[in-house]
Amino acid sequence: MAQAMRSRPRSSVSLFATDGKPHPLQDTLVAVTVALGALAFVTAMFHSLHLISSWAGLVGIITGGYGLYISATTRERFPLLVGMGAAGLGFFLGMAHGGLFGGVIS
Repeated sequence: MAQAMRSRPRSSVSLFATDGKPHPLQDTLVAVTVALGALAFVTAMFHSLHLISSWAGLVGIITGGYGLYISATTRERFPLLVGMGAAGLGFFLGMAHGGLFGGVIS
């Protein structure tokens, strides 16, 4: 019964990894997606900041989508989905307020 008491070393375990392996790329994509989602969501509340909200939202959607594509655990997918939701909302409100290029084409 000695094998039943084995424990894994916890020194290099990532915050989001539940499989015991480090996932530095996935963790970076989680942080970038959540930060861009928060930026897009907050700046979407102001009409004059539509360029920031639309571009941050678009990049947040893209990084979140790639992060979901390569994610390995559920603890990585949950903040990616939350960040992508905020980025999507910021993107769509930014597009409604003026778009990616200012909304004025002469």
